[in-house]
Amino acid sequence: MDDKWKKKTVKKDTYRKILKYIRKHWFFVGLSLIFAAVTVALTLYIPILTGRAIDGILGPGAVDFNGVRNVLQTIVVVIILTSLAQWVMNVCNNRITYHVIRDIRRDAFAKIEILPLKYIDSHSYGEIVSRVIADVDQFADGLLMGFTQLFTGVMTIFGTLGFMLLVNVKITLVVVLITPVSLFAASFIAKRTYSMFKLQSETRGEQTALIEEAIGNQKVVQAFGHEEESQKQFDEINGRLEKCSLRATFFSSLVNPCTRFVNSLVYTGVGITGALSAIAGGISVGQLACFLTYANQYTKPFNEISGVVTELQNAVACAARIFELIEEEPQVPDRADAIELKHADGNVSLDHVRFSYSPEQKLIEDFNLNVKPGQRVAIVGPTGCGKTTVINLLMRFYDVDSGEIRVDGTEIRDMTRKSLRSSYGMVLQDTWLRNGTIRENIAMGRPDAAEEEIIEAARASHAHSFIKRLPQGYDTVIAEDGDNLSQGQKQLLCITRVMLCLPPMLILDEATSSIDTRTEIRIQKAFAKMMEGRTSFIVAHRLSTIREADIILVMKDGNIVEQGNHAGLLEKDGFYAKLYNSQFSV
Repeated sequence: MDDKWKKKTVKKDTYRKILKYIRKHWFFVGLSLIFAAVTVALTLYIPILTGRAIDGILGPGAVDFNGVRNVLQTIVVVIILTSLAQWVMNVCNNRITYHVIRDIRRDAFAKIEILPLKYIDSHSYGEIVSRVIADVDQFADGLLMGFTQLFTGVMTIFGTLGFMLLVNVKITLVVVLITPVSLFAASFIAKRTYSMFKLQSETRGEQTALIEEAIGNQKVVQAFGHEEESQKQFDEINGRLEKCSLRATFFSSLVNPCTRFVNSLVYTGVGITGALSAIAGGISVGQLACFLTYANQYTKPFNEISGVVTELQNAVACAARIFELIEEEPQVPDRADAIELKHADGNVSLDHVRFSYSPEQKLIEDFNLNVKPGQRVAIVGPTGCGKTTVINLLMRFYDVDSGEIRVDGTEIRDMTRKSLRSSYGMVLQDTWLRNGTIRENIAMGRPDAAEEEIIEAARASHAHSFIKRLPQGYDTVIAEDGDNLSQGQKQLLCITRVMLCLPPMLILDEATSSIDTRTEIRIQKAFAKMMEGRTSFIVAHRLSTIREADIILVMKDGNIVEQGNHAGLLEKDGFYAKLYNSQFSV
């Protein structure tokens, strides 16, 4: 019962959130309703005119040609007006739907921008993409169908009943008594399709995540001969998607035949009752023809609405997943009185810092460090010891569990994230480039940089020579993530980006890992010049690159086990000496 109650609550909340987005476009909703009413009224007026035309044919040789001609002319005008009203209604519906979708996608992407890194790290990129793209598209289809057919369908039902009551009350009662069977059939099936469509949407997201991962890492898959295992994994998810899609489609497809069967009963009941009434002289032949047309028009919306209800179940299931993303807890916002960090000196201290990604697995325990302005701090240690985690904490991608991190004496949680991060220049082992020109990628941190400054930064990072060899030089357009460049070239561009900004503090996380030895020597010299007077944090596995560091922090299991300069640590013959010698032992 609790599970059923929870599902009902989720559905109600989802409907409420959808209406919240639709409410912004109340003018076009009202306009759509008005033209839907006009469309229905004019459509229902046509059978009355048709009945009059039939009644104008009194018998062989007794036809009221003038009357029939006038009625036919009126029908033509009504059809033209109906088409025009329907067109305006569809324009309004499309506008509402795609404006709502635009707003939802904008809110979803805006939320992604402020989500804590913890959420991004714990969810596959493909699954997030599936929510923003595929689920929103599915929701759009259902919403558009709902606006287009639901409004006119409901109005047609009530309008037809009204017209039928005007013609003959007894025959109308026959229609009304059989109708609940159709409603019961549609409601019974629709209630059971929501959970199936929700499972289908979730499985589709899982499949999208796998495809995105496989395509993005196709080289790795092929290099390690993982194609067969990858195919098996895809087939397993694809098989589950097939089963849940078939179940959802099968149950939803039952609605239309069931309602059509009931509708046939309605038509039959109207035909028999109307024929008997016409024989008895209760109604004319024209009125009977009008009634039969109304019976068709009355039952038709039930077929359409049953299809809409099924599609809406899918749309609501997709919308629920989108709203889950939109309503995720954002990262802790900057405090109202947060200060702007300007012209940082580079004095950084970590006092009794504790942090772990999950409560069950401890990582950094009682970490203490005091870095003076201009010092070069190297962080070394085995994989998983917490080197990159320290960088994440310094940049405030994650907040500490306890303790404090201060920059120039101010706790970093008391300053804005933007000003803190703009005070750091960061070059990571994993490069990131966007689709655009080389110039745009270099100038990302300083869009207003002059051409001479960009070229000077490229010369300093030794990227200028390879850029000039590209087809259009600095105007060469690179693909997403720079896939048409080598890994070393991509890393040179990321280094150039930092050299252009030259902030007061630097973070170099394996910044030269993908560069050949000859170029690395040149870049190390450029780094040495760049780091003069700047506080620098250097994460390195190749210990030969950090010999000149002022302080070397040797980390193990989240703690600093040794601290000092290169020569002093070698003399200690401790953990650092073992790490260093292991890289140069024959």
